[in-house]
Amino acid sequence: MRFSMISLGALMLATATPALAQDETEPAPAVTVNGSAAVVSDYRFRGISQTDGNFAVQGGITVSHESGFYVSVWGSSIDDYVTMHGTSNQEIDLIAGFKKSFGGATVDVGALYYVYPGTRAAGDDSASDFIEPYLAVSYALGPVTAKATAAYAPKQKALAIDQGATGTLPKEDNLYLAGDLSATIPNTPIGVTAHLGHTFGPSWLSGPTDEYTDWSLGATYTWKALTLGVQYVDTDTFFITPSGKDAAEGGIVGSLTVSF
Repeated sequence: MRFSMISLGALMLATATPALAQDETEPAPAVTVNGSAAVVSDYRFRGISQTDGNFAVQGGITVSHESGFYVSVWGSSIDDYVTMHGTSNQEIDLIAGFKKSFGGATVDVGALYYVYPGTRAAGDDSASDFIEPYLAVSYALGPVTAKATAAYAPKQKALAIDQGATGTLPKEDNLYLAGDLSATIPNTPIGVTAHLGHTFGPSWLSGPTDEYTDWSLGATYTWKALTLGVQYVDTDTFFITPSGKDAAEGGIVGSLTVSF
């Protein structure tokens, strides 16, 4: 899950993948395949833990065409409170998009479909899976990259926080706006990141509130195909899990990613 984590993973992938020697006489391949696998100390989606503060195993693969079109599959272990009926311990994200650079600016548009296997029993009309189109525009200036992101999930049953409480099946929408800064320290393997996001509208993950802000500060250290990351993540809301923990409470998140 989710867009913010996928953005971080993409940043790690970009910084961690080693350059491959290529014969200058050979044309660049029309299709490229990249992947990554990671262990994180806590899977945070827009500031809120998806694993009750515990470790998660994650991985993904992206197939890109020289035209700019790409498709991705990304997955993570999760805690069962993430879904409507608490019956899934896995999240799979299916992504399709188009990414193109214009000078120092890059435009990325697409859609992400969140899938939680095994969450819907026969005869159950509730929902956990949902789709979220997105648009991101980034601009690179030397070692610094600034990015603005808008992700809008149209009205869907999976976003309603009262599916089980009311006995009805309402549909809700959700808008997420975010800004990110990332930079590499010249002549070092160290990168730094900063993130600020705001969720508008209800979501199963926002707990008792329909609107909240999340933010984070982080750093990465890359050696060959490995990237070690650390972040401080926080929000201005709260979300008490079945174990009694506050999934929205601020905390430090560590990660180790290998890219290929």
